[in-house]
Amino acid sequence: TTKAGTPGDSNAAAKPFTFLQAAAFQWVNPKAWAMALSAISLYADSNNLFSIILVALIFLAVNFPNVSLWAFAGTKVQAFLSNQQRLHIFNWTMAILLVASVLPMALQ
Repeated sequence: TTKAGTPGDSNAAAKPFTFLQAAAFQWVNPKAWAMALSAISLYADSNNLFSIILVALIFLAVNFPNVSLWAFAGTKVQAFLSNQQRLHIFNWTMAILLVASVLPMALQ
């Protein structure tokens, strides 16, 4: 049997969140709260409960499939990048793209 280790325990094996743990984690995710509060304050009439619920349902309908697709793509990319050579090429490509995206602002 494996047991969860304590912080700093080098023998503890890291385990990813389960789906329910990841969903529950969103309750303490500050980005999720900022997005939700911004959407409600910008798009919903604060005096109309139906309007607030409608915005929340629209966000659910849009975000759930997108987050699911993002998670699925992440598992496929993880499998693809398990090869060290591909990972090395990917990291260098991302570094070059990052520098290229910042360069125009830096040169102004």
